[in-house]
Amino acid sequence: MSNFEREAVAKGTDLENYASTEALSKFRSDLAHMKEQRTVIRGELGHDAKVTSLDAVAKLPTATIEDCVDLSKWQTIDTRTNKVLPLPTNQPRRYVATATAEKWPNGWMVTDYVPDGARTC
Repeated sequence: MSNFEREAVAKGTDLENYASTEALSKFRSDLAHMKEQRTVIRGELGHDAKVTSLDAVAKLPTATIEDCVDLSKWQTIDTRTNKVLPLPTNQPRRYVATATAEKWPNGWMVTDYVPDGARTC
C-alpha cells in the first residue's frame, strides 16, 4: 500500500481549471466535511473511466463519462488517533460514478459528478 496521504485541501490542485462552479462546490463540500471530521485519505483510489456518450457536433459539445471507482486500496485515517476508520458497511468497495463534461473555450470542464453506491462494478 502506498503511503501517499491526501489532506482535505484543494490547494495546488487547479480544480477550478477542470470543474465548473457546481461540480467544484460538491468537491469542496466533501473536503470541508473531511476537515470537520479530522480525517485524511491514504492510499490509492482506482479508476476505470469510459466515455459512454459524446455529442461533439453540438454548439456546446458534451460528454458523459462512467467511472468504476475502486476504494480497495483507499483508507480514511482519523488524524487525532492515526487509526484507520472502517468504511460504512453499506459502502461498496467498487461503485459507478457518472461525470458530465462540456467543452468550454479553455477545454473540457466537468459540470456534474454523481457517485452511485447502489451500482457496483
